[in-house]
Amino acid sequence: MTSIEQLERDVWPAPGPDATFVVRRCTELRRTPLAEFTVEDMRIMLGQEIGVPALLPLAVQVLLREPLAEGAYYPGDLLSTVLRLPDSAWSNLGPQRRRLASVLAELLAAPPFSDPDLGPRAPYREIRDAILRFVG
Repeated sequence: MTSIEQLERDVWPAPGPDATFVVRRCTELRRTPLAEFTVEDMRIMLGQEIGVPALLPLAVQVLLREPLAEGAYYPGDLLSTVLRLPDSAWSNLGPQRRRLASVLAELLAAPPFSDPDLGPRAPYREIRDAILRFVG
């Protein structure tokens, strides 16, 4: 089973005793086989832009099946993270980007995104705006 560390051929040293949770978790996840990654693991790593070439295709597979897949925070937190990645992250993923854009365009037509006033549902409003930018 392949890990990001193996793919990148770059071994990070063990985090020091004062390392933050994110540093410790990302170092651990770099050594974790990709097949064992959860939605939350992908969200964390992509949010830090670590292992993007390996993880973005996996995240897209998840999002094509379940656009509002949930990590630890709210439905759609993985999507929100993926939509914040720079355009350069998609440079070798044109077909996957187009498929995801198509799925997301359909998602916009369904509740809760079809509601013109999402009111207090801030994550959905932010996701809707990010989807609109992504589908262009």
